Amino acid sequence: MTERENRQIIIGRERTPGGDLDGGMSVEGLAEKAALVTGASRGIGRAIALELARRGAAVAVNYNRRGDLADAIVSEIEAMGGTAVALQADVGDRKSAEALVERTVAELGTLDILVNNAGVWEGAPLEDATEDMVERLISTNVLGMINVTGRALPTMKKAGWGRIVNVSSVLGVTGYPGDSIYSATKSSMFGFSKALARECARYGITVNVVAPGFIETDMNYQVPDEVRAKILKTIPIRRWGEPHEVADMVAFLVEKGEYVTGHLFTVDGGYTI
Repeated sequence: MTERENRQIIIGRERTPGGDLDGGMSVEGLAEKAALVTGASRGIGRAIALELARRGAAVAVNYNRRGDLADAIVSEIEAMGGTAVALQADVGDRKSAEALVERTVAELGTLDILVNNAGVWEGAPLEDATEDMVERLISTNVLGMINVTGRALPTMKKAGWGRIVNVSSVLGVTGYPGDSIYSATKSSMFGFSKALARECARYGITVNVVAPGFIETDMNYQVPDEVRAKILKTIPIRRWGEPHEVADMVAFLVEKGEYVTGHLFTVDGGYTI
């Protein structure tokens, strides 16, 4: 089996908290909690939705276009004995984002956990960045986070408990040639999260940022091997990460991070050292 074939197989499988692939429910500390994961139809979002479900949370699986993939995740969670619902919304549109939160509460009864994972990538030298490209990146990566979080906060404040995790990128930490706009949108998550963490701490709500490095997803799987080889040299651990490794960090902050707020956590194999 070639390296590329092996990568393709791993991308489609998930790990249980104990380390096994394709496992069932392992209900821990998130029973009776309800979570909304935006951009959850594939990749990192999919892994986060599955991991939170394994730990007992009911999960709203948000998608924009790939309803078939979101429905498949819901079926997988239900097969494990969990509760999930697929909800379509363009989080960059304020009315759509607000309706998403309202539907989550209606379907699941409440909203305790919010993972702002929805994001898009486009790259170009700054002088070649079009107005449409800039608007698309800001709309989803920045306004999407603001729109959904703003609508979710009243429910969390009323409950006196909440967990918000914003999924950024190491490119928001280090920058990358040709990705100035994308990097700007991802770095904006840091300031937003720090300020919001201070604002919401007295309500029992924590706010943190997880910044993945180069992760094996269906999108990154298309990166040419020669480019992958160059990237690999910049990662001290000398491999790309897996979606479940990002999901594990998110799940820790949600389940165990009661005294952790306003911080950035990179999951990058040492890329940002």
